[in-house]
Amino acid sequence: MDFLKAELATKRKALEQDANRPSKYMRRGEMEKLKEEQERQRRIEEEKAKQEAEAKAKSKKVESLKANERSASRSISPAAPPTNEGSSSNPSASFNISNEEAIRRLRAKGQPIRLFGESDKDRRLRLRALELIEENDAKEGGGGLNDFKRALAGMEEGIDAKEIERRMLAGKNSPAPGGADTPGSDGDAKGKKGDKAAKPKVQEVLDLTLVQRDPNALYPIIYRVLKDVLNEWAEAMDERPDAVKRSAQGKMAAATQVTSADNLKPLFRMLRQRNLPADVLPKLAEIVHHMQKRQYQRANDAYLRLSIGNAAWPIGVTMVGIHERSAREKISSDQVAHVLNDEVSRKYIQSVKRLLTFHQTKYPPDDISQLMG
Repeated sequence: MDFLKAELATKRKALEQDANRPSKYMRRGEMEKLKEEQERQRRIEEEKAKQEAEAKAKSKKVESLKANERSASRSISPAAPPTNEGSSSNPSASFNISNEEAIRRLRAKGQPIRLFGESDKDRRLRLRALELIEENDAKEGGGGLNDFKRALAGMEEGIDAKEIERRMLAGKNSPAPGGADTPGSDGDAKGKKGDKAAKPKVQEVLDLTLVQRDPNALYPIIYRVLKDVLNEWAEAMDERPDAVKRSAQGKMAAATQVTSADNLKPLFRMLRQRNLPADVLPKLAEIVHHMQKRQYQRANDAYLRLSIGNAAWPIGVTMVGIHERSAREKISSDQVAHVLNDEVSRKYIQSVKRLLTFHQTKYPPDDISQLMG
């Protein structure tokens, strides 16, 4: 009897210990609940590990920044204050602006005003990096703005600077006390300007026979003529009234002149070095010749032959098959379109056309049939 009681006690104790153990068979709902609990525990652990890693990285970054600041403060002696060169070598130290200004500049650039986990100092450094990238793109000619928009954006500042310079010159050239004019007075300036206007610049007309006789003699003539027309265009832009300069159309006209001057620099460089392509030089000489004689219709025809050519395929196709066909000689390399060769040639050829248009506006032809369309 005692044996039976002891056996029942051991069985009862075993059942009590196994009460928390899952049964042999489980329902689907219980299995899903168990999986969800395990997944929740795993996510909590991953989140904790991620937060700990971010806190460690942030603390390391703060420590490195503090170490850099301490080393910089040690390197600068208190007796010798930092010069401009030192401040320019450390852009983060000189780029000290308020948070409101940093937010305004970032919004103007279309950038987020704060990234996740970014401090105010990191935001200023990010803004400085964006501005340096834009400056480098502007120097290299790239970036989001094209040349015309960049020139148009600088027109207002250029107009204000010229207005200040003109007023300073007017103050220097004002009459002396007592009514006597100084040697550099406005009257003398007007007289000089009148003499200059009364004696227009006389240029020799380019001789087209030089294309065959002496092509090297064409370079200085073309350079001088185009340079004079470009300078006259710039003077015409400066002589406009202030109301016209500050209008939308006036700013666009000035931006067009500035952009054309920049685009013509490669052409002027090739003319100075006398290495213009042999098939471009005759057509450019023809344009200059007809422009000097005010035969703008013929000059425009020469421009069209230079820009788009007169071939059946004006994109440079000079071999259309392996067999010799009839009229094969009509597709020659001198009939290809030079405006489609590269971006530099396209820009300076279009700028030559703008010079031709300005010359026609300032010096209209005697025969109305010679006007460009």
